[in-house]
Amino acid sequence: MQLLKTRPTTLQLQLLVWVSVIFILFFSLLPMDGFKQSAIYTIVNTSFYAITIYGNILFLYPRFYQKEKYVWYVVLVILFLLAIGLIRGYTTMWLYNQFFAKTPELITVKTLLNFISGGILIFIMSLIFRIALAYFKLKQQTEEIMVQKSQAELNLLKSQVQPHFLFNTLNNIYYEAYKEAPRTAALIERLSDIMRYFVDESPKDDVAITTEVQFLENYIELEKIRIRHGVEVSFEKTYNSDLRIPPMLLMTFVENIFKHGIDKSSIENRVSISLKQQQGYLLFKTSNSIYDVPLNNQPNGFGIANLKKRLTMLYGENFELAIDKNDRNFNTFLKIPLA
Repeated sequence: MQLLKTRPTTLQLQLLVWVSVIFILFFSLLPMDGFKQSAIYTIVNTSFYAITIYGNILFLYPRFYQKEKYVWYVVLVILFLLAIGLIRGYTTMWLYNQFFAKTPELITVKTLLNFISGGILIFIMSLIFRIALAYFKLKQQTEEIMVQKSQAELNLLKSQVQPHFLFNTLNNIYYEAYKEAPRTAALIERLSDIMRYFVDESPKDDVAITTEVQFLENYIELEKIRIRHGVEVSFEKTYNSDLRIPPMLLMTFVENIFKHGIDKSSIENRVSISLKQQQGYLLFKTSNSIYDVPLNNQPNGFGIANLKKRLTMLYGENFELAIDKNDRNFNTFLKIPLA
């Protein structure tokens, strides 16, 4: 039951998605528009995205489509998208003319149509968003039932869910984004891989070590976009590609580095990670700089404590876990046996 309490809720997953959207939008606009303009446009666009998505999944879809009022649903969706597109278009152009344009631009029909057509894609994403929320909610319920129900009953529940529809649609969105913003598309691809890992791989007893490493690398790349001056990450890997290890076993160390060991105002953030196979054991080491001023006030250590419990359940006393802190670096070391 303790494991179930530590899993993310649908609210936390939604927050993760919106934070990702904000970062992707902001860093996509930043090279062209500068910090202030990018920040304002990110807030405005994200707000309209949220209105479009939640307006559909919380109001239109349950009140009309699910009650089989299909004609009303189609009519109201069209009116809703027209209204949102017009308001978004006027708002964006007003902000541009008021604060950023050297010469005010006229709001044309073509400009407004562009905003309306953009709203159609966001509306389609609202359907995907709803499928994702329904899936993760069902997944949480399934995990709770696992404590009391047989494996056969769980398989029946899981067979009713088709999460690959979500990932196939994300791939389509990736190809559309690639035409306009390749860097944004690459971030979408990494986010998609992380979500696929959580859905397909994390419930398993063990995963391929290459899959686990790819998950860590995707996480590191997404974390990098939050760091103003960047971070130098060295990841040394030496192992047989056919090895399998328990999922999410190494994530705690990497997560702690970016949570507690990165100074966003520094230009000298350095992280060293090493993963080696040696004489029947897997050795994992991390090292990151220490700063004089605490980077945040969040309590730490809970992730390591939970990891120790999990390691004990998996390996008994046949593992080594060491944490070393000196004047300059924070180092961790994990040694686990390979089957």
